[in-house]
Amino acid sequence: MRRLFVPRPRLGGGRVELEASEAHYLTAVLRLAPGAVLEVFDGEGGAHEARLAGSAPQLALELGPRHDAPAPAAKVHLAFALARGERCDVAVQKATEVGVARLTPFHAARSVVRLDAERGADRARRWQRIAAEAARQCGRADVPVVDAPATLGSALASAPPGFRTLLFYEAGGEPVAEAVDRGAAGHLLVVGPEGGFTEEEVEAALAAGARLASLGPRILRFETAAVVAAALVQHLVGDLR
Repeated sequence: MRRLFVPRPRLGGGRVELEASEAHYLTAVLRLAPGAVLEVFDGEGGAHEARLAGSAPQLALELGPRHDAPAPAAKVHLAFALARGERCDVAVQKATEVGVARLTPFHAARSVVRLDAERGADRARRWQRIAAEAARQCGRADVPVVDAPATLGSALASAPPGFRTLLFYEAGGEPVAEAVDRGAAGHLLVVGPEGGFTEEEVEAALAAGARLASLGPRILRFETAAVVAAALVQHLVGDLR
C-alpha cells in the first residue's frame, strides 16, 4: 500500500485538498492516477484508506474512516549527542524505523558540532521531516517527536515519570539485558559523542538517576550505538523479536 503522511489537523473532514508537494509526490514520483487507493497516516497513531480524486492541479484525497494502527510495543526515547555530517540524520532515520518515540539531541562536552538556537531549530525541523519519511517507509502511523537541541541536563530531565534512564558508557556498565527494567513505563536511552562522555557528565547522569549500560567490548560509532541501543531495548521489552 502506498502511504502519505498528512498531519491530523488537516484530516478533520472526509476530504483533504493536497498541497503542491504532496500532489507532485503522488503523481510524479509514485505515478498514481485519480482513483488510486493509498493509506494516509496522521503521525498520531491513526490511518485512513484514501482515494485520489480530482485532476491536476486541484487534487484531493477522499478519506475512509480513521482506524488506530498499533504503535511500537516499547516506549523508547533516545537522547543523542550532536555529531558531524549526516550521522545524526542516520540516527534519526534508523531509530524511527526500530520504534523510538521521541528524539532529543543535546550538546555534550566533547561534541564537535555547536548550534545556536536558530540553527538548532532548523536542524530539528530537518530531523522531523526525516522521521516522518522514515515512519512512512517502515509502516508506522505515528511519527517521533524531535526536540530542538538542548543540554545534557535537559535531556536527562526529559524522561517521563516511570521511565528508566540508561546512559551508554564506553568505559563500562551493566549489560543491556540486565539494565533494562521490563516493568518500567519506558526507557530513555542516552548516547554520547564519539569522544565519549566526560567524568563530570557521567556523575551528573548518575545523580539524575541514570544507570550505566554497556553495548559490549567494541567501540561503536555514534550512529551505530544509537540504533543498536534502541533495537536491543525494543527486542527485550518491545516488538522486535
